[in-house]
Amino acid sequence: METKEKLIDSLLTLAFAEDVGDGDHTTLSTIPADETGTQRLIVKEEGILAGVEIAAKVFEKFDPSLKMTVYITDGTHVRPGDVAFEVTGPVRSLLQTERVMLNIMQRMSGIATQTARYQARLDGLKTKVLDTRKTTPGLRMLEKEAVRIGGGMNHRIGLFDMILIKDNHVDFAGGITQAVNAAKAYCREKGKDLKIEVEVRNTDEIREALAAGIDRIMLDNFTPERTREAVELIHSLDDKVEIESSGGITLDTLRDYGECGVDFISVGALTHSVKGLDMSFKAAK
Repeated sequence: METKEKLIDSLLTLAFAEDVGDGDHTTLSTIPADETGTQRLIVKEEGILAGVEIAAKVFEKFDPSLKMTVYITDGTHVRPGDVAFEVTGPVRSLLQTERVMLNIMQRMSGIATQTARYQARLDGLKTKVLDTRKTTPGLRMLEKEAVRIGGGMNHRIGLFDMILIKDNHVDFAGGITQAVNAAKAYCREKGKDLKIEVEVRNTDEIREALAAGIDRIMLDNFTPERTREAVELIHSLDDKVEIESSGGITLDTLRDYGECGVDFISVGALTHSVKGLDMSFKAAK
């Protein structure tokens, strides 16, 4: 697996390739090469700012002579009119980095804002909101970082950093016990220290999963009433295993699940259908 830094660098290379191509011909034809100036990022909507550190990488990668002055850092609650940062340098470079930077900042800030909204519903509870793998292809590292900035937790980055045995794995493997035993044997053989989580659909599967010895259990598509009963059962059998709720949980029903005593609630909506936070990158006059 590539490192996070390498993945982000590859993402930025692709972003510039698809946006700038062989050159921003509008800018190159209208702006003198020696023209310098300053642009500032202006927030136009209330929310949680995210992506400032990535924006710095955008400017550095395209033109190291661009100088960024940060006024508001990632994770800050912002309001319309706030100036997050200013960037000074060749105007051609400012104009050619604008859209790539804004696309990243707006999406990350939208995700952070959405995450903060969900986590706020769990105030006073031990429950943490988790993201999922329902991310934009190629943007996962940035989107999961935005979840973290917004106060949520990352579930797993991909298929490589945790074993999550879901219903299809169980059905193809011949049962939960067989799947868990095979996963443990695989980890021993490969020398991997990976947590094992099992998705369950009913009480019998809960008992079987706990008997097999796992780190986390996922209650998939349980109602709040069934979740409360399941949590009581799990705690009576194994008070150390982590409990996660998943499946169609909305902002309106989130706290109902949290009050059942689960440790985590995974929410695909944090990343798969989020609205970007409105902002603009304007010339400072």
